[in-house]
Amino acid sequence: MRPWPGKPYPLGATYDGVGTNFALFSEVAEHVDLCLFDDEGNETRSRLEEVDGFVHHGYLLGVGPGQRYGFRVHGPYDPSRGQRCNPSKLLIDPYAKALSRGVDWTEALFSYRFDDPEQFNEDDSAGHVPYSLVVSPFFDWANDRAPRVPYHETVIYETHVRGMTMTHPFVPERLRGTYAGLAHPAIVEHLQKLGVTTVELMPVHQFVTDHGLDEKGLRNYWGYNTIGYFAPHDGYAAMQGQGGQVQEFKGMVRALHEAGIEVILDVVYNHTAEGNHLGPTLSMRGIDNEAYYRLVEDDPQYYMDYTGTGNSLNVRSPHTLQLIMDSLRYWVTEMHVDGFRFDLASALAREFYDVDRLSTFFDLVQQDPIVSQVKLIAEPWDVGPGGYQVGNFPPLWTEWNGQYRDTVRDFWRGEPSTLGEFASRITGSSDLYQDDGRRPFASINFVTAHDGFTLTDLVSYNEKHNEANGEDNRDGADDNRSWNCGVEGPTDDEEVLALRAQQRRNLLATMLLSQGVPMLLHGDELGRTQEGNNNAYCQDTELSWMDWELATENADLVEFTAALTAFRKAHPVFRRRRFFQGKPVRKGEELGDIAWFTPAGEEMTEQNWDDAFGKSVVIFLNGEGIPDLDPRGMPVEDDSFLLAFNAHWEDIAMTLPGNGYGREWTVVVDTETGSVGKGDVEPVEGGGKFTLGARSLVVLQRTAKEGE
Repeated sequence: MRPWPGKPYPLGATYDGVGTNFALFSEVAEHVDLCLFDDEGNETRSRLEEVDGFVHHGYLLGVGPGQRYGFRVHGPYDPSRGQRCNPSKLLIDPYAKALSRGVDWTEALFSYRFDDPEQFNEDDSAGHVPYSLVVSPFFDWANDRAPRVPYHETVIYETHVRGMTMTHPFVPERLRGTYAGLAHPAIVEHLQKLGVTTVELMPVHQFVTDHGLDEKGLRNYWGYNTIGYFAPHDGYAAMQGQGGQVQEFKGMVRALHEAGIEVILDVVYNHTAEGNHLGPTLSMRGIDNEAYYRLVEDDPQYYMDYTGTGNSLNVRSPHTLQLIMDSLRYWVTEMHVDGFRFDLASALAREFYDVDRLSTFFDLVQQDPIVSQVKLIAEPWDVGPGGYQVGNFPPLWTEWNGQYRDTVRDFWRGEPSTLGEFASRITGSSDLYQDDGRRPFASINFVTAHDGFTLTDLVSYNEKHNEANGEDNRDGADDNRSWNCGVEGPTDDEEVLALRAQQRRNLLATMLLSQGVPMLLHGDELGRTQEGNNNAYCQDTELSWMDWELATENADLVEFTAALTAFRKAHPVFRRRRFFQGKPVRKGEELGDIAWFTPAGEEMTEQNWDDAFGKSVVIFLNGEGIPDLDPRGMPVEDDSFLLAFNAHWEDIAMTLPGNGYGREWTVVVDTETGSVGKGDVEPVEGGGKFTLGARSLVVLQRTAKEGE
């Protein structure tokens, strides 16, 4: 088949209803073959003779959706100079909208011989590498509209497409572990009950299980091993063949949007599945290794590795930056997603060796009229020198606040000298975000995430227990800041179980009542456990999946979580759009927007903040001191509240602030009893005494002001 000239843009395979245009960038290529495959795997090659701006392109009439294809790139192979072209390797299109089948691990995928790495390997890899697929861009979105949830109203739920649905009794078996399963009414109903506004999906870009895990009989469950930045992972699709995963993914987004729920993708633009210099040749390595990957400058046979995975994408290359930006725009415009969480985002800012917040990548995002308008969340660290960058991302970005996680964990496990930082974290981390003009919602507040202990394990284990991963428990973090409440792992001790349940409520309530954006880890509301495994990246088993039987067993925890999110939604004082000022913010108001008290009812002093043994504090939140305006320009007002935190191991006698702050107060949240909403507890007068239970959080709502 002789291609027509076609066009150099857009890159990838573009079907127009009559035929398909193919375009591939490679500056190093001498020529490029387009390879088409039929259902039996028979290959037809066509030379892409047209080249514009190093883009090799051609148009094939009659080629349409479902067509399997790949590329073979002819060019220099000289690893010592960073050149790794090998036309015997079928290459995945970096712009492929869908991929078919996984990687069949064999020596043919590698450009060298296992027994002699210096020997060139000319074995054909076709049949062992995923096929790229031509897909139809047409889909009936009906009246789909992005929910556009404001940041300060956002409640994020980090989840996994497969793990969320694998055991749900109401999801049909054929849909479990799929995009369609995640869109099932039973799942949507659960998310709505929890008050979730936004799901953050762990990686759904096409990924592969690396060779080492495959040899152990394990799978890459988390998905941080991307090989296709435009393709929804085919393993999560109930609709197999013909690129059905694209249609199914779009259907999932449409269903979640109909329920008012946003979809954010966890994306991995820092590295690919091709690994280090001994990795396979699957795609970009064989297309243009020097353009796509960051190589060691004085020895370019090796890769710079800021990710701990073997390679790093070359964000200094305009073509790599184009790939990333084209991918982001595609997922917003064609797949209708609402934002992105960038894995190891510091790696994207490494134009040279240091992390540069003014790097070209951030400049491109800032000026892009599409990408700049969706939610952008950074995981603000990588494994390279100076990679921990919490608080240092540009104003457009929000961040996973690792300091919030660590401080809240330390406070509730009773670590000394945490009170001052705890106060900063729960009020929006102004020390991290205020100076560069950002708001409290720049802080994505989380206590648990996919990487680490679940909430139940956080209060049940002092040490990691990762033996199932096959690495002799060497993998995973050792600094978990966890506390097992007196017994390591499972126990029948009723006192220990009661304390663990209370600690879970403490951690959930703290997060959901903090300023900033709360992020729940899926299954924490059910009491999900990974049996102490804090690095379950390779556990595609019931160890990692949500156990939906716990929804009945721990129904009280589900209800507590749902009640807290509803309470947060009802009261804007817990989701302010501006930082506290510590003084009156409106004319005629005598009280500041926030005040801090000791359990004795006295205002906190510097000495109190510095007290190493201080583990309790009372916060006054002034509902009449909110400087925000509603969408119609009217002042936002709310009730006023006292938040009383006690991380001591014993009850304390708390004295409420005097009548100037409130004449009467009623308990509306109590983590000791697990209640949310006005209960049977008698109101407490201003200046009166109140018993604050050991290791508990109590919220009191002002029901009468002085003079009323």
